[in-house]
Amino acid sequence: MTGTTGSIDTGTLWTVIVGMAVFSFALRFVFIGLMGDRPMPEWLMRHLRYTAVAIIPALVAPLVAWPPATGGELDLPRLTSALVTIGIGLLTRNVLLAIISGAGTLYILLWLVA
Repeated sequence: MTGTTGSIDTGTLWTVIVGMAVFSFALRFVFIGLMGDRPMPEWLMRHLRYTAVAIIPALVAPLVAWPPATGGELDLPRLTSALVTIGIGLLTRNVLLAIISGAGTLYILLWLVA
């Protein structure tokens, strides 16, 4: 990092990007390339099934609780849209409908507030 501006120089940025790409490839290669035709233990398969389910809330929760658009302050449109998304998802078990409903709620409430 450079002085007071807080920006990252180009060399550091590309080092991080390439490092993340190599690590991501290596992690996938372990499961696909090395384990390819061998059966994985049931306990590992059970844990891997829940990975995708855990990733989305982990990415979205901070954006709802501390949205950058409001300077980190919780606001009604984002909280309401998150609750609508959860509610529709639980009621219908339809991920796409839940996402569309939450996004629609967010845009309608942001339009009404503005």
